[in-house]
Amino acid sequence: MTGPHADDGIGRRRFLGYVLAAPTLVTAAGLDLAPASGPDSAASVQLTDLLDLNDLMTAAALPTSGLISVEVNGDGTVSFALPRAEVGQGITTSTAMLIAEELSVPVERVRVTLADARPELVFNQLTGGSNTTFATYTPIRVAAAVARLRLLAAAAAELGSPVTDLTLRAGTITDRSGNRVGIGTLAEKAAGTRTERVAVELTPRRNFTVIGAPHNRIDALDAVTGCKKFTMDLDVPGAKPTMVCRPPTINGKVGSVANLAEVLAMPGVTDAVVISTGVAVRAETFGQCIDAVRALRVSWRPGTVDGKSDESVLRELKAAELPLGPRPPTPVVEGTFTFAFRSNSALEPNCAIADVRADRAEIWSALKSPIVARQAIAARLGMPPGQVTVHVVEGGGSFGRKLFFDAALEAAEVSQKVGKPVKLMWHRADDSRQGRTHPMATSRVRVAYLGGVVLGYEQRHTSVSTDLGHGLGEIITAMAARLPVGDIGFAQTFFQLSQEMPYAFGVVGQLLSETGKGFNTGSMRNVYSPDVACARELVMDRLAAKTGKDAYRFRRDFLRDDRARAVLARVAEAGEWGRPMPAGTAQGIAFHAEYKSVSAALVEIDCRPETVNRPIRDGVSGPRVTKAVFAVDVGLAVNPRGLEAQMMGGVMDGIALALTAGLHLRDGHFLEASWDNYFYTRQWNSPPDLRIIVMPSTSEQPGGAGELAVAASTAAVACAYGRATGTMPTSFPINHGTLSFTPKPTVPPIPPSPADGLDHAR
Repeated sequence: MTGPHADDGIGRRRFLGYVLAAPTLVTAAGLDLAPASGPDSAASVQLTDLLDLNDLMTAAALPTSGLISVEVNGDGTVSFALPRAEVGQGITTSTAMLIAEELSVPVERVRVTLADARPELVFNQLTGGSNTTFATYTPIRVAAAVARLRLLAAAAAELGSPVTDLTLRAGTITDRSGNRVGIGTLAEKAAGTRTERVAVELTPRRNFTVIGAPHNRIDALDAVTGCKKFTMDLDVPGAKPTMVCRPPTINGKVGSVANLAEVLAMPGVTDAVVISTGVAVRAETFGQCIDAVRALRVSWRPGTVDGKSDESVLRELKAAELPLGPRPPTPVVEGTFTFAFRSNSALEPNCAIADVRADRAEIWSALKSPIVARQAIAARLGMPPGQVTVHVVEGGGSFGRKLFFDAALEAAEVSQKVGKPVKLMWHRADDSRQGRTHPMATSRVRVAYLGGVVLGYEQRHTSVSTDLGHGLGEIITAMAARLPVGDIGFAQTFFQLSQEMPYAFGVVGQLLSETGKGFNTGSMRNVYSPDVACARELVMDRLAAKTGKDAYRFRRDFLRDDRARAVLARVAEAGEWGRPMPAGTAQGIAFHAEYKSVSAALVEIDCRPETVNRPIRDGVSGPRVTKAVFAVDVGLAVNPRGLEAQMMGGVMDGIALALTAGLHLRDGHFLEASWDNYFYTRQWNSPPDLRIIVMPSTSEQPGGAGELAVAASTAAVACAYGRATGTMPTSFPINHGTLSFTPKPTVPPIPPSPADGLDHAR
């Protein structure tokens, strides 16, 4: 095999790095980092074979990779400020593993922190698109390898031995006579007095002892003992709890407040001010904030989507659909699918701390695009960007949500208005109703075939506009001249660079159309792929049936390469594809490829009446996924244990998107107001039998993985449901047509619910 997953000898290539002038040893990577890559087969080249979104983001980050440095400290530890956001995906652990491998130090002696917003990094400080490990894998290793080279040279002088006689292991350098010296002792001696360019070779894969070995997360103990610090755990002097009374409809504005003075007199309340998004209340406790928010009597002005509902938005989408073109004279299989709005809420409430003074501002928040956040906050405050410091804090989940910085903007605005530090947190209802949502969309598919040959595949995906104003749009603009897609706009470019057709289907055409800009949208985990893949894989099942073929074998026969066929075959084998099952239950199988990685899912679902109609504590019942087998080939898996965890989370996302997780829009607002209304995968419908299979690979490079499991899992659940019920589903989530809860009031105050315990406990 050739291309990005072949053994291209990256471990034996020479790379350029730098020793930076510093008191202790500080090293960085050079620019000659990216190995050559190309499509697996010249016979069926697609755009994503030549360039995908991950390639684009990596190329945009490359020019500033030399500004990311590894530092060896006098105590023998190694420090690295990661210019990406850790939001639970485990990148601090995988980064520590990369450094530990090249520097031959224990992983626990590598200190990975999150870098503050650094404008000089330009596009190298944006977390998204499953790009972190893909883009930083080589630069981090090169910087660590330069440090290793310098330490060995310093040890040779210290011990009086040639470098070839020295061994670096576990942070200690030993010569052939048994004399040793720790890297901490050498940190100053190995330091550079001027910046020097250095050529290094990276450790070949055959010698890896850390990379590729399962490793527990370096922050696991702090996480389970409550010692880990998230934004709301930080003790910033003077920062008091703050919450916002928000409008009843999306993006409504304050008209007037009838009782501001009365609320200011309530126990514990220190400030109450009108801001651009509502009325902010600062108090001694969050409980007092909630009481004050409920007491406010606000007259609201209209929002940006007043009067709109699921039905009216769906009509707008249908009016914006691009034509599929003339119907071919051959047989066709067609399908039209609808996907509801979905919440972009993470487990951690949207939150930020701000301390704004006359001449400076300091912000703390879990931010995946901190440079853009800093620019926006400076503009909101009317300050030069140089007066704004943005600290990136570890986040409790993101799924795309923390690409946006709404809470940080609000906190800065409130702090400036009251002249005091604030610790701002959104209520659970705020994020469901006023936060970022994954857009409603439709997807139409037409496949032309003749006998056992697929002649063409057309898909037209139509979506409410996805906001790319968090930095990805700027990357696309900056790289536009190098893109082989013409002038097609942010969203269409994103769509074309992320949607890979895995099957050899003759002439393939996939296009995106967008409409409606009044909603607060965001790039939920895997962005367009779950919807696009779900529609495609459902049509694949219908096509297999039309041609009289087994659904698994039909996919296998049309997949474009051996890696793809291998993951599909593995889930079919491990999941016992085709085994006899009772009526009302069935298996579903699906495939998805993205960002140099391939994946396949097999699920079993129980749709029998006694399952669907059983009483459930939270008021919801429905089909249950009883088994899920997921196989993934990401090339080189830096930390297989972390990869397994990522895939488990993605499978749960897929189950939710297929069956239960959707927002209902009515009269310009969403009905869901907390986790007791928004039905992410619960214990009752998660599979008791869940297996993740990490495929062996000889690749020298990792592929993207953070989002990978969602699309195939969503599609497999949908296919299983169709096989179990005998009717192909066309609207998602499948239970969206039945409102299984009583909506909370649309005008504040919002009454508490059991799912709000975290908020009230603060």
